[in-house]
Formats: sequence, C-alpha cells, structure tokens
Amino acid sequence: MKSSEIREKFFEFFRTKQHTIVPSAPMVIKDDPTLMFTNAGMNQFKDIFLGHAPVSSPRIADSQKCLRVSGKHNDLEEVGHDTYHHTMFEMLGNWSFGDYFKKEAIDWAWELLTQVYGIPKDKLFVTVFGGDASDGLALDEEARGYWKAHLPEDRILLGSKKDNFWEMGESGPCGPCSEIHVDLRTESERRQVPGQSLVNHDHPQVVEVWNLVFIEFNRRADGSLEKLPASHVDTGMGFERLCMALQGKTSNYDTDVFQPLIQKISEIAGIPYGQDKLTDIAMRVVADHLRAVAFAIADGQLPSNVRAGYVIRRILRRAIRYAFTFLKLEEPFIYQVFPVLAGQMGDVFPELRAQRELVSRVIAEEEHSFLKTLSLGIQRFQHYLLQHPGDAPIDGAFAFELFDTYGFPVDLTRLMAREQGREVDMQGFEKGLSAQKERSRADAATELGDWTLLMPEAEETRFTGYDELSCEARIVKYRQVTARNKTLYQVVLDRTPFYAESGGQVGDRGWLEQDGKRVAVTDTRKENNLIVHLTDELPYYPEQPVLASVDGEARTRTECNHSATHLLHHALRAVLGSHVEQKGSLVEPDRLRFDFSHFARMEASEVVAVEQMVNRLVRSNAARDEHRAMPMAQAREMGAMALFGEKYGDEVRVIRFGDSVELCGGTHVESTGRIGLFKITSESGIAAGVRRIEAVTGEAAQAFLEDKVNQLEEIHALFKNSKDPVRSVKELIETQKETERRLRELESGQVQGLRNELLARVKEVDGVQFLAARLDLNPKQVKDLAFELSRSLPAMFLVIGSVNDNKPMLTVMVSESLTASRGLHAGNIVRELARHIQGGGGGQPHFATAGGKDPSGIEKALEAAESFLP
Repeated sequence: MKSSEIREKFFEFFRTKQHTIVPSAPMVIKDDPTLMFTNAGMNQFKDIFLGHAPVSSPRIADSQKCLRVSGKHNDLEEVGHDTYHHTMFEMLGNWSFGDYFKKEAIDWAWELLTQVYGIPKDKLFVTVFGGDASDGLALDEEARGYWKAHLPEDRILLGSKKDNFWEMGESGPCGPCSEIHVDLRTESERRQVPGQSLVNHDHPQVVEVWNLVFIEFNRRADGSLEKLPASHVDTGMGFERLCMALQGKTSNYDTDVFQPLIQKISEIAGIPYGQDKLTDIAMRVVADHLRAVAFAIADGQLPSNVRAGYVIRRILRRAIRYAFTFLKLEEPFIYQVFPVLAGQMGDVFPELRAQRELVSRVIAEEEHSFLKTLSLGIQRFQHYLLQHPGDAPIDGAFAFELFDTYGFPVDLTRLMAREQGREVDMQGFEKGLSAQKERSRADAATELGDWTLLMPEAEETRFTGYDELSCEARIVKYRQVTARNKTLYQVVLDRTPFYAESGGQVGDRGWLEQDGKRVAVTDTRKENNLIVHLTDELPYYPEQPVLASVDGEARTRTECNHSATHLLHHALRAVLGSHVEQKGSLVEPDRLRFDFSHFARMEASEVVAVEQMVNRLVRSNAARDEHRAMPMAQAREMGAMALFGEKYGDEVRVIRFGDSVELCGGTHVESTGRIGLFKITSESGIAAGVRRIEAVTGEAAQAFLEDKVNQLEEIHALFKNSKDPVRSVKELIETQKETERRLRELESGQVQGLRNELLARVKEVDGVQFLAARLDLNPKQVKDLAFELSRSLPAMFLVIGSVNDNKPMLTVMVSESLTASRGLHAGNIVRELARHIQGGGGGQPHFATAGGKDPSGIEKALEAAESFLP
C-alpha cells in the first residue's frame, strides 16, 4: 500500500465516523510563546483544550506536519542513526472535544488498524496507565476493560506515568494515555523473545504506532490535579511508522516516504545506498533534514541566528556536515533534491509547490554559506595544529570557540583530530557548552503563577479595538509572572480595546484606570488565543471595573504604518511582478518593515517607482473598505491573498484600500490620506530570494526628509554654495583617488629603495640568507617588503621589528625550502621572540607576526633571532 493511499484511507475511515477533516496547521507557530514549532498534532487545538476558543466541530481528524528537535522532544542527535526517529514527521490524529471518549477511541483504533489496514492482531500490544501514587491516580481500569474486548490480557501492559500519562507542559490539560505498539520482527524472532518484553524498550522493530490520550485533568502550577468540566480525546499516529508497518519494512527510511529522496542523494553522491553504514546514515540525515527545512521555509520561517530560524539553520547545517564528511559532497547539492520532495508531497501540502523557487534558493544559499564556514574552520584547525604540535589533546576551549563562534561542529573537530592521532578535550568543550546553556536558560527562565479567577463564567475576551480606544471592562483573571528577576502581571479582561501583538503589528500600550489611579499596560500579547495585558502592578481593586484605555497617539501612528504596508505590498506587485509575496512584517508606531519574495536587488528606479505609487495611493485618500466576517472563498474572489504559514478560519477579515485587498486582523486608518507621507529608508536582502524594505510615514517621514535636506545644505555650505553639489562631491572623490594613487607610487618607490639597501645587509650562514632589521614602516609596508625580498632570496630567514602607535610588532618570514630542509617554522619562532616585547602571536610555517606591549624589547628580539639559525 502506497503512503498516499495509507493517508487517504485514514481520512476516509474517520469521515465514516462523522469527523470533519481539517488541513494541517503551519509547522511554524507564531502566537504561542511556549512553542516555536508544532511538535504534536494537538497543538492547533490547544486553545480549545485550554477553553480559549469555541468548539467548531466536536469530531475532527487530520494529518499534521510536526517538528521535534529541541526541548522536551529533542530527537535530533538520534535522527539518521536509528530507523524511526525524525525531525519533521506527519502525525495522523482524531479528536473529540467533549463528545466521545475512551470506548469509541479504542474501538475505532482497533478497527482501523486490524480491519482497514489489515495488521495481524497478534502483532499488536497496548499499554494503559498503571496509576501513580504521587498524584493519587489509580490504574486506568476503564481503558483496560475496553481493550479486553479486542486482545488477551497478556498483551495489555501497564505503563508508568512517564510513558502513559500525557501532559501538555508543566501545567495545563493532561490525562492518561493508551499506546498501541506493533511487533515487526520475523516469526522466528517473535518465538524466541516475546514482544511484551520489548515494548517501550527502544527496540527498532517493536515500536509505538499510535497514542490515544484521554484528557480529563488540568495540572495546576502548584502540581495538583483538578478534574476538567469536559473530557476530550487526542490521538496521534506516526505516519512514517505506520507506512513502515504496512509496507513490510524494518526501517521508516525504506518506505516510499523516504526512498525517492535517498535514491536522488545516492545518485548525486555516486554512492549506492545500503552498502556502508556511515554513508547510509549520512543519506538518511540529509533526506530527513531536507523535509524539515523545506516545510519550515515554505511556512515562512527562514534560517537565521535567533529562535526558530536558528533551529532551522542548525538542522540544515547538520545535513550539510554529514554530506561533507561522509559523502564527500563539498559543493551545494541539497537544493537539487528538493524538487523530488515537492513532487512527492505537493498534492497534500501545496505550499511546497507554491514556494518551490524560494525554498530552493534559500537552501542553496545556506549550503554555500556553511560550506565556506567549514572551510574556514578547517583552516583554523590546521593553524591550531601548527601552533600546538605534538599529540596532546585539542584544547576544549578552542573546540568550543570553533563551535560557538564559527558554527563548526565539534564531532567534525573530533574526526579531524583523530586523523592526526589526537583527541579533543571534551570535558573542556562540555564546560563551555554548559556555561552557554546556563546563560540561555537564565535568559529564558519564566515562572508562571496560577491564574486567579474572578469571573469563572466569562467566555473569550471581546475585542472592541476596531471601533473604540477606551471601554469599561472587568478583570476575568490574572496571574503573576517572574522573568529575568522582574515580576509583572498578566491580566485578562472580559472586553478590551487593546490590540494584541499579531500579524506583525505590535501590541497596544495604555492604561487600566480605577478611581483616578492609572496602572500602565506596557504591552498586549496573544497567548493561545487569549488577549493578555502586561502590567507592572495590579489595579487596587481587581474585582472592580476598570477603564481600559489605549495610547491613542501610538495606535494612530501604528495604524498609519500598517495601512502603508498594504499599499506597499500592492505597489511592489505592480512594479516588480505578481511573484512578490509577503514573507514577514513589523509594524510599530515609529517605523515599518516589510519582507517580500524577489530574487534580485531592487534598482534605484524601481524603489522610486514603488515609493511614488504608494504616495499616489495616499493622496487618493481611498476609504477603508472593511469586511469583518467574510467567507474565505468570497475573500479570494475579491482578490485577497492567503499567506503561506498563516492559519485562517472559515471566515476572515478583509481590508481594502482601492485595488489593495488583504486578509488582515490588524488595525488601520479610515482612509489613506491619514498616512500623510510615505518614505522608503532602506532596501536590502535578508536571505536568498527575500528582500526587506524599511520605511516611515507621516511625521517620521517628514523628519527623515528634513534631516536629508539639512545634510544637503551642509554640503552646499562646505562647497561654498556650489550650484551643483553632486558634481562637486564627484570631483572631490576623483581628486582623492588620484592623491591615493600617487601616495601608493611614492610608498612603492620607498619600499623598492629600502629593498635594495637591505639586500646589501643580508648575512649568509650555512646556506641560510639571514636578515634582522628594525624599520619604520606600517604593517602593510612590512608585509609587502618581506614578499619583495623573498623573490630575490630563495633561502631567506627574515625578522623585522617595527613600532606603530607605540605598539611593537615582529614579522618573521622563512622561505619554504628552509621550512622543509632546516625545520624553521615562522609561527614557532615569532612566538618565542614575542616574549621580548611582552606579547604573543603566531602564523603559518613561512610567515607569521606578533604584537606586544614593550617597544624597548625589539632590539633584544632581533638579537635573539640569530640563535634560531641551524
């Protein structure tokens, strides 16, 4: 059975059980501060479990794309080495929100696996929660009783809290779970060792295939459990493992999910798959990691050095490193494998095909960049070996510096060290790594208190900020939060005019007022669909009404910038082409930033054309045409574009200014004339195929232009009010270039004269042409002179002392012939001589430099140089 058929049969089965089939949510999460990526099928329904969103359908099923690479579910280092761990994977799941519970979930899972998919019943084992005294929970007799209707008791195993009690996090909804495991071993193996003894013991052919979670409790911040008002079902079945079971394979990587990718990698590398353990691991790593990276980029997350972007970059670099080390692929190639993935999965996940060019370009650029990093790391490692000869372990601090500063993997450092018959001081490396992790933990540490409920009956917060900037409200709940040694409060209101940070627009600031006293709202955020107001203190009477008021001036400037991004998007598509799509934005009161797909630097004329079009739209004073609850299909008919990586409901909000039509939940001006003026301040590239425009509007744009005019007036004055200051600047630049050219000629003549003078001072000792001299030259002149002398002296040992800005410097150059025949090493020599100037340095065998603190020691260093003659 092909993987596409397996997925479709799952959907068909749950349609017959009255489930609504919903699309996968984006893999990259934007409105949940506790998660960067979707790591389980339930993530998109988290708001429902928490009671922050209404139930649209009591029964749902889907196939969710997930990523597990950091935090609690860190599988990265196991990926490729075993048969069933992955970074990106599909999770097939069915959910019940207050509808059916344990019996139906268990009966249907058994029916699907044994009757629809045809897995032999005697190959299946199940686990149930065995109870936990610390939580006062008994064995899940209810689940065990339902399982007894399907299989004998000796294949119903009791599991611990660790394996059979699912929790969303340190607090929140949770409950017992029941796992289904499949035994894929041969008949003879099954007769020798019973499968019961291998369940949950990391056996590669006795694996968990489906987990049925019965959510019936809430874990409070103090660790106690309370019963939820309604019980839910949350199941997750690993699609790749299911394919392995149904296709008769013993490895996920042997299924048709991975084999097309692996065969393409094998073709590019010219190495067959299945013949060597290390090259097989490398191919599996590349195939797996390509999937994770491609889906993340298609969802809008570009590789970077922060948060989610860093995780994606780290995954891709791991793939590049394995290919570089074991497949000997030293040029970009992973981007060439991506079309195979897009062809495989593009029907189910259309974003892969729609973003095909962007994904390929970003991967190719990242490959090129990291391969340069690997080359630099190898050079630094070789330089270290020259400075530290012998067989002593490689310094752990140096290995960590390569890893932390240059992104050079420590296992590659260890591999290169072993090739030299040396080891890496891993204890020293781990010390640096632990210190780094501790700093990161301290920065990210947040303590959340329990919510104090004042209005338990209240439903979700009503947002009134589209129509008003102030309203009377009541506090529904609040809690104390401690982060980075600072205490603040999260406050939830029953209604609020405050816009919560979302869609690139920053959250509103303002006040909660009560009896004439104001409590500042420093930010407003959306957490799991909950509008949360951040304050440094609570109103004096939390149970009493408050007047919630937004900072109107800041909101107005933010609205101007947000509406300007819509006009900018429209203008970019008109000037550059319809391939332009939004890839990110930031809208603040003082500026706006807009990222978009485009594969070349914008010409100056294009920037001007875009800016002029936006300002024409501003002057047209087009009125805002707003539709707050329009069916998605109708919005598309109007011309509104859905952005990949965003999650939309059945009904969407549409904002239209003339021909600009966008799906948007943000706040906007009533008409474009309110924007006043639009000015682009910069245009740059942030990734392959992604450009960034930064701009200002209104008074900020006016201030920007006034500053430019003032600068121009200053230039006018400097050129005695020239009628053409641009021409005057060009002439000045040309004059400077000519002056620099003449100066270089003079310096070259000086060096040539000095060269002839020094050649006359060379002393030959046993075939070595030795020269030690103090010269008043800058470092560049010294280096040029040294290489000039080497052309005339084939067996040269040169030492030059110089002083620049009262800082002494020593330069040593040794002809390559002497390095080989006499064992002279410039790096080692300069390091010894540097002691005389209270300094240090090093370099290559034939050329090295050292700096110091004591200029008076140069003469002693030059005298000591002769002692190195053989």
